[in-house]
Amino acid sequence: MMDKIALGERLRALPRPEGRAARFTIGTAALIVLAALLYYPIGMIMVHRIDDDTSIIAEAPQGGSEAVAMTIRIIDRETRENSWTPMAPFFMPSAALDNMPNFQTGIRDALSRFTIELTDQIGRVRGSSAADTDLEAATGFLKYAPDVWYYNISESLLPQRSSAEQYRNAADALRNYNLRLSEGNAVFERRADNLLGTLERFSSDLGSASAATGDALEEYSAFSIYADDVFYHNKGRLYGYYMLLNALQADFQNVISEKEVASLWAQMLASLHAAAIMDPLVVINGSPDGLLLPSHLSAQGFYLLRARTQLKEIINVLLK
Repeated sequence: MMDKIALGERLRALPRPEGRAARFTIGTAALIVLAALLYYPIGMIMVHRIDDDTSIIAEAPQGGSEAVAMTIRIIDRETRENSWTPMAPFFMPSAALDNMPNFQTGIRDALSRFTIELTDQIGRVRGSSAADTDLEAATGFLKYAPDVWYYNISESLLPQRSSAEQYRNAADALRNYNLRLSEGNAVFERRADNLLGTLERFSSDLGSASAATGDALEEYSAFSIYADDVFYHNKGRLYGYYMLLNALQADFQNVISEKEVASLWAQMLASLHAAAIMDPLVVINGSPDGLLLPSHLSAQGFYLLRARTQLKEIINVLLK
């Protein structure tokens, strides 16, 4: 009898299954919440990269264009080696980033501008001749919106080509063009008027960036969450132009030497380089004449305008 009573007491002392299930459910839910809280910040840290490395090398085939090779190299880096963050859907940690997407979009803008000039001027004998099919394709691909993922329900229920895929297609078209150029089956007119026209378009684009900077200086407060968007978009554009113009120096070496603009070119590159590598820990849009808070947009705008002025000086020399 006593054994039965002791056995009953022991059985009653054992934890009930539903209690264990409840504790398991609470623990699992806590782990899920913790994982969700860590998912975005850890993922953002892992993906985030402002890749402003100006020392990267692009190898053009013999007889090919250094600027085209650099364009290919940058596209491959941003879409294959890095993550193309402007198109990230909401459930990806990189969707919460803003500096990297703006930087990458700025790079895309500069490269797109260059491919337009390739198609319209440099890559054809004269304006009346037919455009190169690979250059036309690359230009179209780089005009593709930077924020397109595989699905956009507001546009279509069917899958679509992502921005990164389209830009990789542009790189492939440019690679094919450069290969044909090295074989003598494509055109890259290294004339002074072609260089002049390209620099004029670059200068106009920098003028638009300068105007956007001026608007941001007036509109946004010192710690505005939008000031850094303008800063990093400008940074990407300035980085792209620095890399392109550094490569174009090799492509148009004879013109630069003949027109004696090498020193001006070096000064222009120095201004672009200074702007491209600016890397503040936090972008502060303080008053340009403020005592305590810096104005990173003003500093960037100074280098931008100086580079644009130097571009115009080179253009004036090329006009003579």
